[in-house]
Amino acid sequence: MKTIGLIGGMSWESSVEYYRIINEEVKNRLGGLHSAKCLLYSVDFAEVEHFQATGEWEKAGHLLAEAAYSLEKAGAKFIVICTNTMHKVVHYIEEKIHIPILHIAEATATQINRTGIQTVGLLGTKYTMEQDFYIKRIEANGIKVIIPDENDRNIVNKVIYEELCLGDIKQSSKEYYKNIIKSLVENGAEGIILGCTEIGLLVKQDDSDVPLFDTTFIHALEAVNLALAE
Repeated sequence: MKTIGLIGGMSWESSVEYYRIINEEVKNRLGGLHSAKCLLYSVDFAEVEHFQATGEWEKAGHLLAEAAYSLEKAGAKFIVICTNTMHKVVHYIEEKIHIPILHIAEATATQINRTGIQTVGLLGTKYTMEQDFYIKRIEANGIKVIIPDENDRNIVNKVIYEELCLGDIKQSSKEYYKNIIKSLVENGAEGIILGCTEIGLLVKQDDSDVPLFDTTFIHALEAVNLALAE
């Protein structure tokens, strides 16, 4: 079993889910008392969010690169960045280390392609929805991506940062998200990417008439696949 290097804390609410899913899946596959070999470097999300808000992506990249370097030195065989948005700075991290990074968008695109779905709606932070670092990865796999309108994007982003990252799960916000998903489906989405690792805390498959692709779950399972691969 390979040792997984997790960069978490963005937010720790979703990092908990990564740890749970990875360990449950290893136990399911290997049985008995088996659990995952993993290392977690949890950053201070307030620092990262400040760099996001001020557009200082290079500083954020170097911060996460140091975290990845520490995990590599500690024995990790590959890196899992436990967030969608911060894959924007993946190139800074790759420059610092000699082990692979399991990209969340690539793992998600692979899962979507298994279903035959060709058009998906994307929910995430405003950075993930509005910039091309994430959408390009999905579309490079032959999948069309559509995003909510500006007002809906603002609602999705506000709920992420002001509620979900703080562990505040509100029914009213769930209803907002369900309506936004419905709108995306009306515009042609055959499935929805929950492209922020906190959204799965709020919205479940029962809340949607089309398939939801929970990136936290997909990414964590793919980490187990890689950890247990011969």
